[in-house]
Amino acid sequence: MPSSSADLAQTWSFLEEGVDHIMTRLNEGVSYSKYMNLYTVAYNYCTSSKMHGSTLESSNPLGGGARTGANLMGSDLYNHLIKYFTAHLKGLRDASDNLQDEALLRYYAKEWDRYTTGANYINRLFTYLNRHWVKREKDEGRKGVYTVYTLALVQWKQNFFLHIQNKNQKLANAVLRLIENQRNGETIDVGLVKKVVDSFVSLGLDDSDSNKATFDVYKEHFETPFINATEKYYKHESESFLAENSISEYLKKAEERLKEEEDRVERYMNSITRKTLVGKCEAVLIREHAEAMWEDFQNLLDFDKDEDLQRMYALLARIPEGLEPLRKKFEEHVKKAGLAAVAKLTQAAGEGGAAAEVEPKAYVDALLEVHAKNQETVNRSFKGEAGFVASLDRACKDFVNKNAATGTSSTKSPELLAKHADALLRKNNKVGEDNDLEDALNKVMILFKYIEDKDVFQTFYTTKLSKRLIHGVSASDEAEASMIAKLKEACGFEYTNKLQRMFTDMSLSKDLTDNFKEKMAQTHDESELDISFSVMVLGTNFWPLTAPTDKFVIPKDILPTYERFTRYYGQKHQGRKLTWLWNYSKNELRTNYLKEKYILTCSSYQMAVLVQYNDHDTLSLDELLEATGISKEILVQVLGVLVKAKILINEEQDQYDLNPSYKSKKIRVNLNLPIKAEVKAESADVLKTVDEDRKYVIQATIVRVMKARKQMKNQQLIQEVIAQISQRFTPRVPDIKKAIDTLLEKEYIERVEGQRDLFNYVA
Repeated sequence: MPSSSADLAQTWSFLEEGVDHIMTRLNEGVSYSKYMNLYTVAYNYCTSSKMHGSTLESSNPLGGGARTGANLMGSDLYNHLIKYFTAHLKGLRDASDNLQDEALLRYYAKEWDRYTTGANYINRLFTYLNRHWVKREKDEGRKGVYTVYTLALVQWKQNFFLHIQNKNQKLANAVLRLIENQRNGETIDVGLVKKVVDSFVSLGLDDSDSNKATFDVYKEHFETPFINATEKYYKHESESFLAENSISEYLKKAEERLKEEEDRVERYMNSITRKTLVGKCEAVLIREHAEAMWEDFQNLLDFDKDEDLQRMYALLARIPEGLEPLRKKFEEHVKKAGLAAVAKLTQAAGEGGAAAEVEPKAYVDALLEVHAKNQETVNRSFKGEAGFVASLDRACKDFVNKNAATGTSSTKSPELLAKHADALLRKNNKVGEDNDLEDALNKVMILFKYIEDKDVFQTFYTTKLSKRLIHGVSASDEAEASMIAKLKEACGFEYTNKLQRMFTDMSLSKDLTDNFKEKMAQTHDESELDISFSVMVLGTNFWPLTAPTDKFVIPKDILPTYERFTRYYGQKHQGRKLTWLWNYSKNELRTNYLKEKYILTCSSYQMAVLVQYNDHDTLSLDELLEATGISKEILVQVLGVLVKAKILINEEQDQYDLNPSYKSKKIRVNLNLPIKAEVKAESADVLKTVDEDRKYVIQATIVRVMKARKQMKNQQLIQEVIAQISQRFTPRVPDIKKAIDTLLEKEYIERVEGQRDLFNYVA
C-alpha cells in the first residue's frame, strides 16, 4: 500500500490493480482489509495538497487548464478512471463483434450485470472524489463530469453500447427478433429480454442533471423500432387472418393480441411504452378493420351473438369514432324489430289489421318484449353505455308512437296504454300477486316514458280511473296510489293533481252519504226510507264526466229520494249546483213476479225501462221513449241488452214484453254492460277534451314566456313554447300561431310598432 505522500504513478498502480480485480474478478471476492486499503489510498491522494510532478495535465480530457492542489489530484484520478473504463470496454467490444441474436443478448446481459455491479463498488471506493472534487466541478458548471458510477455508465454507452447498435441496430434487433418469436408462439427467456431492455433505460442520462434519468436512449434505440416492428407484424397478421376467417374469429384474435401486448409491457418493458404500444395496436388491429366490424354488426344482432357483441363493443370502444356507427345501426335494428312486432300483431288481429281490433294487453306486451330484449342487450353486451341507451330510447320512442296499430294517429298509443293500465287496476285483473301487479305497473311506466302525447294518456287514464272509482272496481287503493305516485314522479305534481283530488272527492262523498242517512233517519219514518241510497258528489273541474243531453224522466220509485237529497245538499252548500249523471249511476232491482227472487244489477237507463213493467206487461218503443225520456239511439241499445239477457221478449217489431218465465243460474245478475254508443263517445270525448286543454296550455305557456322575457321575436317564441311543452305533448306550429293570434286579440301581448314579427308583453 503506497504511503500518503506517494505520487500519482504509485497511487494509480495500486488502485488500478484493485479496480481491475473488482471489475473482472469480483466473484473471487475482495477482503475487507484490501477494500479499506484501496479506499484509504484514494482518499489520501485526493486530500494531498502536494503537487506531484507526474501529473497528466497535458492530457487532461477535461481541458481544465492549469489547476493546483486537491483540484488537480481529483482530476488525475478521474482521468485515469476514464482511461481504465475505455480500455476495459474495448475488450468487451472485441469479444462481442462476432456474436448474433440470443448469443449476443446473453453476452451483453452477463457483462452488463458484472460491469454495473463492479461499478457500484468502485463508486463507493471513490466516495471522497464524488463528494468533493466531482461536486465542486459540477457546481462550477463543468460539463461532462459525473459521479464514478454514472461515469461508468457513460463509458459503457459510448464505448460498448453504441458500438454494437451502430452495426445495424444489432442489439435492439436481437431483442425484437426474440419478441417476434414469442408472438409466434415460441417460449423465450423473458428475464433476458427484461435485463437488456432495462439497461436501455439505465443508459438514459440527463446532461444538465446527471442524477436525473431520461428515456432518450430507451425510446430511440428500443421503443421506436419496437413500435414500428409491432405495426408491421400486426398489419400483416390481421390482413392474413381476416382473409381466411370470420369477423367473429377475428374479434377473439384481436382481443387476445391486445391482452398479450399489455402483458408484455408488464413483464419486460418500461411502463411509458404502454400508451404508445396500445395506441398502435388499436390503430392496426381495430381502426384499420373497423369498417369490416361495422358491416358485420347487424349479423351479430340478428343472431343474438352476445359474446361477439361484447367483444366488438369492447374493441371499438377503444377508438374514438368506433361506437357511433354501431349506435346508429342498433337504433335502426330496434326500430325495425318494434315495427315488425306490431305489424305481426295487427295482421293476427284481423284482415287489414285495423287499429281498433288490437287488444291493449297484446299491444303493450309486444312493445315491452322488444324493449326488454334490447335493454338486456344494452346492459349485457354494451355495458349500459350511455350512447346505446340513448339509441334504444330514440328507437323505442319512434316505434311506440308510430306503428301499424296507430297509423297516422299520435293518440292511439297513449289510448291503448291507458286502457291496459285500466285493465291491470281493475278487480278482475288476471295478475296473481300484489308484487306482480306492481311489476306490471312498472312496465307500463317504461312505455309511458316513450309516449310523446302524455296529455292524451293522462286524459284517458283520468277517464278510466273515474269509471273505476264510480263503479267501485279498483283492484286496491294501494295499487291506485302506487300508479299515481309513479306518474307524479315522471311528470310532476300538476300532472296528477286532478287524480289525487278524485280520491279526495270519493272520501268526502262517503261522509256525505252517511250524514244524509243520519239526517233522514231523524226526520222521516222508516217506511219512507225503503230505498237504500248512496251518492257521490264529484267536482266538475276534476272529473272527466259528461252529463247526459237527453231529458231523462226520473222514475216515480226513486223521485222522493232524489228530491230529499237535492233539498239536503242545497241547504248544506248554498250556491252549489248539482248536475245528476244518470248515465253513470248504478241500481239494483229485485224481481217479485217470479218464484225465484233475482237481484238485477243495472244502469239507471235499464232501471227506468224495467220499472215501467210494474204497471205494464208489454210496451212499444214509442211508449218507452216517452216514459223514460232516453234518446232513441241509446234506448234501442239498452233494450237490446235486456232482450239478449231474456228479461224482455221482442217478438214483434218495436214491441217489448216482460218475460214471465225468466230463469238464470245466478241469483245476482249483472246487466250493466257498456253499450257501443257510450264506448265510442268516450274516445271522442277524450280527444275533444285533449284538444281543448292543449289550446289553454299553449296560451298559458306563451303568456308565461312573454311575462319573463317582456319582448320576443316570433320564431324564438315558437321555439321556446315547443321546448317547454314537449315533455307533455308535441305542439303543432299552426296551433301555436293560432294561440298567439288569440292572445293578441285578448291583449295579453302586442306587436311592436313597425315590426311584424316582434311581440311585447302587455302587463
